[in-house]
Amino acid sequence: MKYRNTVEFLVYGKYALFTDPITKVGGEKLTYQVPTYQALKGILESVYWKPTLIWYIDKVRVMKKIQTQSKGVRTILFSPINDKRTDLEIYTYLKDVSYQVQAHFEWNYNRPDLEKDRNEHKHYIIAKRMIERGGRRDIFLGTRECQGYVKPCKFGDGESDYDNYGEINFGMMFHGFDYPDEIGNEEFSIRLWKNAVMKNGIIDYPLPNEYSEEIIKKPIRNSKMISFTYNKNFVGLDEPELQSILKDEGLL
Repeated sequence: MKYRNTVEFLVYGKYALFTDPITKVGGEKLTYQVPTYQALKGILESVYWKPTLIWYIDKVRVMKKIQTQSKGVRTILFSPINDKRTDLEIYTYLKDVSYQVQAHFEWNYNRPDLEKDRNEHKHYIIAKRMIERGGRRDIFLGTRECQGYVKPCKFGDGESDYDNYGEINFGMMFHGFDYPDEIGNEEFSIRLWKNAVMKNGIIDYPLPNEYSEEIIKKPIRNSKMISFTYNKNFVGLDEPELQSILKDEGLL
């Protein structure tokens, strides 16, 4: 399903590390073979984010062959005796990655204080403009050391190394986080995807706002929503600025 405010973009980079949380216990991180829902949502929020809306990742297309590369990483050991000790750990990254992403946004109705900012044209136009400019903030592919880049694309264009490849099952994967301001209660929890599947290079993600038997939710801790006040610690575009943007985009 393609939504009216759908955005499409290409995200790529030399390395990516979509960490499998199971490997964090030993300190030596191992990447998933494909990006998680939460990683792609974080990338899109780095491109453009406002508390008025929530981004939903509909699907991703893996453009290049899945390859991994291991690197030795020096990490700091936190010791009460010597806080400058380091240790050599092995991180396994994805190498030379490229993904086409299709996503859309919906209003965050748990934010009635931001109701005045619910202007679909404004946010959609700004989001597309930010994609064209490479995002508002730095793009990271899973972790800080993996620099990424975004640019507009049409989902499905071009050739993928996994066109007509068939189905690949990745098993259970981390899906994402549920934040208090997005689910409407004071609980922070995680989501696990029971059966992550890629078909001919495309992964269709189950959406967190839709009931799905494929998603397992686990509460982590209690947490409170962050408070925003319109035109105090949150500033929107006034009418003249909005009219100018709509005119530039040929929508007036």
